[in-house]
Amino acid sequence: MPPKIDPTEVKIVYLRATGGEVGATATLAPKIGPLGLSPKKVGEDIAKATQEWKGLRITVKLTIQNRQAAVSIVPSASSLILRALKEPPRDRKKVKNIKHSGNLSFEDIISIAREMRERSMARKLSGTCKEILGTCQSVGCTVDGKPPHDVIDAINADEMDVPEE
Repeated sequence: MPPKIDPTEVKIVYLRATGGEVGATATLAPKIGPLGLSPKKVGEDIAKATQEWKGLRITVKLTIQNRQAAVSIVPSASSLILRALKEPPRDRKKVKNIKHSGNLSFEDIISIAREMRERSMARKLSGTCKEILGTCQSVGCTVDGKPPHDVIDAINADEMDVPEE
């Protein structure tokens, strides 16, 4: 017989899911089965909570208390950038190795940096902006029509102004 579950205990489970889709219950079962939850029901809850992130891989935080799962979204820098590019949702099964060649404004970068601020290791917002610009480079998009690394160099040389907070 499994051990008795304390109803006041809070468990937190992080997992990656595709927005708006019910993930495979086979991947959810080992993570949440021992906590006394139904993988099918939790998968549907995740799909419902991630509707606005349709087609993007997103980190989901499950807060489990008293055999009830609360779903919250923990967006990563890359998923925020891809959402800011406003690309149409793609079919993951058919379209592979997509190039994200869009263009973002510097204001978009600052707003994404503010959203990621509490999870950043940088001391100032300018450092967080540089982290986001590095992610832009790896995604393959441009910032104000320039490569992201040129914008990083401009911030380092104090040619571009980043607000304090």
